[in-house]
Amino acid sequence: MIERAQELRCENLTFAYGNAPPAVRDITATFAPGIFYGILGPNACGKTTFLDLLIGSKQPAAGSVTLGGVSLAEIPRRKLAQSMTLVPQEYDTRFGYTVEEIVLMGRHPHMARFASPSATDLQVVEEALADLDITSLRHRQISRLSGGQKQRVVVARAMAQQCAILLFDEATSSLDISHTLSIFKLVRKLVAAGQTVIAVIHDLNLAAAYCDQILFIKEGCLQCAGKTADVLTTKNIAEIYAVQSEIVQGPPLRVHFYYGS
Repeated sequence: MIERAQELRCENLTFAYGNAPPAVRDITATFAPGIFYGILGPNACGKTTFLDLLIGSKQPAAGSVTLGGVSLAEIPRRKLAQSMTLVPQEYDTRFGYTVEEIVLMGRHPHMARFASPSATDLQVVEEALADLDITSLRHRQISRLSGGQKQRVVVARAMAQQCAILLFDEATSSLDISHTLSIFKLVRKLVAAGQTVIAVIHDLNLAAAYCDQILFIKEGCLQCAGKTADVLTTKNIAEIYAVQSEIVQGPPLRVHFYYGS
């Protein structure tokens, strides 16, 4: 059973790698249950670091992150793993685990130490394998899969974890359009059920079609945030990406780019 999502909030969040300029600068944002948030911005603008801070895998130099009003630092790691999960850009596949074993790892936060998987755990894994169309791959070693297949396995692992808040870091970057749309449709179902999804997305048209709200980040700073139709404008796109575009009203909203010389 998936617990009810709680509000995730960051205030004045700042982080730097060593003596480099801050990768994330003074970001304040609130993520409410039942909303699909898109994190957009140019390469190397701090989006991945921002997600790492939100889930607690990096500690801020300044500012705070709270879940349900409680600092992440005060929440036991096991409890946090039952509440939030991150699908990363890359996943270490050097070890010879099978697809089924990887997806079952998503159940570990819900299992007692050294316990065998319960019938519920195994059923959740079956559903995740089916949802990501990888049931036929269950006995294959993940190291022998294509990049797109591996990415679907990692998404299935996150689905099996059954967290109320899911963070995706370019989770569909290795996928063909069919599987990309399948995952975005699945995410919309999760959001409709009350889960919170926060996703780094490079494709503005996917963000326009599926996200409820968008946060634009540039050079580590939050430039603007709000409802997709209000934030995804030609002015903001020009300021963030330095490209000319046209917004075509939907639904769904669409972005056309000008490919001039």
